[in-house]
Amino acid sequence: MQRTFAAAILVIGMTIAVSATEVDALIAEADQLYDRWSGDFNYETYQADLEAAIHLYQQALDLLPEEDIEARFDLLVRLSQACFELGEGYLTDLDDIKALHTLGRDYALAALRLDPDFVTTEGESFRAALYAAKDVGAIFWYGNTLGRYLEFHPITAMMGGMRDIQACFERAVELDPTYMDGAPLRSLGSFFAQVPDFIGGDMQQAEVVHQQAMAVSSTFLENTVNWADFVLMPLENWAALCTALNSVLALAEDPGIMAVWPFYNERALRRAREILDEAPCEP
Repeated sequence: MQRTFAAAILVIGMTIAVSATEVDALIAEADQLYDRWSGDFNYETYQADLEAAIHLYQQALDLLPEEDIEARFDLLVRLSQACFELGEGYLTDLDDIKALHTLGRDYALAALRLDPDFVTTEGESFRAALYAAKDVGAIFWYGNTLGRYLEFHPITAMMGGMRDIQACFERAVELDPTYMDGAPLRSLGSFFAQVPDFIGGDMQQAEVVHQQAMAVSSTFLENTVNWADFVLMPLENWAALCTALNSVLALAEDPGIMAVWPFYNERALRRAREILDEAPCEP
């Protein structure tokens, strides 16, 4: 990824007076580029569409009046998600990834702070504000982008950042465990599986929560792939892992299943194949 793009998405343009129609046009064009569900999805070529969508969403956000809270909230959450997806799915330069996930974290936090109750509670306890967040999308994407941000800030992670991630995912589960076909459960389970015990890790809980995510949806392939990757592989439960991931490959043969979550199911399928290439599975 060229650094010119990473720099460009961090630049906030000057706010000018525009009509609502102009802002709507920017958002509509960005939505069309962001869309993964209309027509055939190509993972490789989608990167350019995602980058362009981010640019347009940023332009629209810059032009929205401060008092248009609902529209600004929706754009901030979408930008946080899109930044996470671009950083996870395509970028390879560590500086670019760090900058993008920082930006995504800031967008989600800005969305949360549009709620006056969040701001009031934050004045007393930031973590309490996270546990009292009202919107599943905002708190979920804050947790995800914060997690990636903390990979580059280990001291902050150890000084309470990891517990903030846990708070985000636990609150998202409380608000709507079915969001994005079990995303809060999936992310909470991955958190429990990957972090050390002394900052919230719990492999038994990871197993329980991953099972709950798979119960929400077996066709969001990442639910099963994450269980195999973060729970079964560390436990060296190769029989269960191989069975689970071969079931993912079988499901992926159905175009209808892949089309439900094109971006995420393609990523999950690729990871399943990577793990199976290395795991001691029977031919």
